[in-house]
Amino acid sequence: MTNVDLAQIQHLLGSLLWAIGRVSGACLLAPVFGDAVMPKRLRLGVMLVLAVVLAPLAPTQIDLASAEGVATMVSQVLIGAAIGFVLKLAFEAVSLGGQLVGQSMSLGFAETVDPRGGGSSPVISQFYLLMVTLLFLVMDGHLRLIALLADSFGTLPPGASAIDANSLHAVVAFGTQLFGGAVRVALPAMTSLLMVNIGFAAISRAAPSMNLFAVGFPITVTLGFVALWLSLRSVPGAFESLQNSAWTLMHELAGG
Repeated sequence: MTNVDLAQIQHLLGSLLWAIGRVSGACLLAPVFGDAVMPKRLRLGVMLVLAVVLAPLAPTQIDLASAEGVATMVSQVLIGAAIGFVLKLAFEAVSLGGQLVGQSMSLGFAETVDPRGGGSSPVISQFYLLMVTLLFLVMDGHLRLIALLADSFGTLPPGASAIDANSLHAVVAFGTQLFGGAVRVALPAMTSLLMVNIGFAAISRAAPSMNLFAVGFPITVTLGFVALWLSLRSVPGAFESLQNSAWTLMHELAGG
């Protein structure tokens, strides 16, 4: 008869729970993994598979039923959530940039249902977000995130000091990238459309009787699509710069 080693079972269960906490925190907020377009069962399955695979990397002797065990579980969720939130900010910056472009080309009112958030968002914003999501997958960003979570159990094991005040301040400070990155994404198209609007202003001064709303709206939309098409080549570079800043901060949060 095989003797059941309760200490070993507790050790394995603790490793699995710490991995579930950190992985679930990241998957709840990280793009692609936490998008609402993915079925809930699929997201849960991906989270459990990642937790089982990464569980051997999270050994600990902390008692699960103790106050230290509860605090460790909360800290694992916070670490994963902070990592996923930083990456999400990079995507939201591109989405905000698309919204600025849509407003500049008089398409701010063109909204559709956003399957990611459950509400509605401008069409141009969703187009930009879809494009950078595909870029993220092509550049193996999802594999890089999994590798970061795996390495984090070595650099920041369960039971160690979790997110401190300096790390939280770094995450909040990274929020400025949301606006700076959005301007960087939208600047080429917005600059072109600004020149168009300046031209319309000059025409309105030269011919005040002309109905610029009837004439200018289709011209603005048409030239806006041309400017959008020409400025798309600058989006991957801007997104890569945002990603590099995000990955640097995420490695710091993971103890790297």
